[in-house]
Parts: sequence; structure tokens; C-alpha cells
Amino acid sequence: MKKTLTAFLLLTFALFFSQEKKPMFWQDIQNFKKTDQETAPPKDAILLVGSSSFTKWTDVDRYFPGKTIINRGFGGSRLTDLNDYADDLLNPYQPKQIIVYCGENDFADNDKLKADVVVDRFKTFYKKIRSRFPKIEVDYISIKYSRSREKLWPQMKEANKKIAAFMKKEPNAEFIDITEVMQDANGKVRNDLFVEDLLHMTPEGYQLWTSVMMPYMK
Repeated sequence: MKKTLTAFLLLTFALFFSQEKKPMFWQDIQNFKKTDQETAPPKDAILLVGSSSFTKWTDVDRYFPGKTIINRGFGGSRLTDLNDYADDLLNPYQPKQIIVYCGENDFADNDKLKADVVVDRFKTFYKKIRSRFPKIEVDYISIKYSRSREKLWPQMKEANKKIAAFMKKEPNAEFIDITEVMQDANGKVRNDLFVEDLLHMTPEGYQLWTSVMMPYMK
């Protein structure tokens, strides 16, 4: 009886600590793998990769009729997470285009972070994309201004500017700026485009993104 109890406790502790050691967003990635196993991902799709602004765009297909989209946005991911999980986010797919929205949470995670650090993180991920997909279209959606992260906007704005300059020099690459379309006539970001947390967007916010993104969609 004692041996059985000891074995049970050891197994319980082993399971507990194995779960504790799993990196952030590990389960999100496992969910993607499960989805891909259940239904083979389509070829020549548009692959969305990034953070919760994509994660919460659960009906993105409805906004882009006629387009085949694979949405791999996950949690409050940062560009560091995209780099850590790059193989899992890229290798299973054969897309004709990749669109990235990420970087906002990098600043939220560390409000002292310099714009150059985030730019370098994106460049690292971009190189990982290019090592697997040398010629496909790769686009980056600008970091949005969020009321709840107003104090971080100066760094975010600088990062946008530098990523835009980088993408301009790259072949088959575009910087998709959604800043202006989210502003009112006075150049202020519209609060009504956000849900209560003043971070994530309403359907109207996504509709405005769609109007800007559509010309870039393959």
C-alpha cells in the first residue's frame, strides 16, 4: 500500500512539475497542431501570425470573402514568442502570403523597452520567414494606438516608422499602416472602435482594418 501511494505521489509531482516547465503559449501552439492534424491546412492561403488582435478576429474569413485565410494569432504574444515558436508557426504551412501583427505586447511587457529592440525582434522573425519562404509576400500591420497603452505610443510610433523603412527596402514586402483609418476628423483615435478594455477592437474596428488591408491581400 505504501509503495502504491509513493508511486502515485511521485507521478503526481512529476506531472505537476512538467506542466510548470511548459513555456508561455505552449498550449496555444499545441491547439494549432491539433487543428492541423484534424484538418490539413490549405495551400496557397494567407497566413496571419501575431497577437491577440488576430486571435480575437475569429470571423476574419467573413471580412475577406473569396480569400483563404489561416489565422495563427495567439494570446498576448510578443515578437519574442513569434521567434521562439517560428518553426511551429511557419513549417506546417505553404502560404502565398504572410501578414504579421505583433510588437504591441513587447512594449506592454516592458515599458522601458527601446523601439530599436522591437524592430530588431521583428527583423529576426522576418529573416526566419524568408529562410523558409524567400519569395512570397510578407506584410506587417502597424502597431495600433490603444487608449489603454497611451503612454507607450511614442515608442510604438518610433518602431512603426523604423519597420516601415525596413519593409520599404525589402522585395515582396509591405508596411500596412492602420493608424490614420482609426482616427476621427481631428486626428484622435476613436474610442468607439475598442471594447471596454480600450485595447481590443469592435467589429467596426476590424472593418476599418479590412478597408486598409484589402488592397494588399493576394
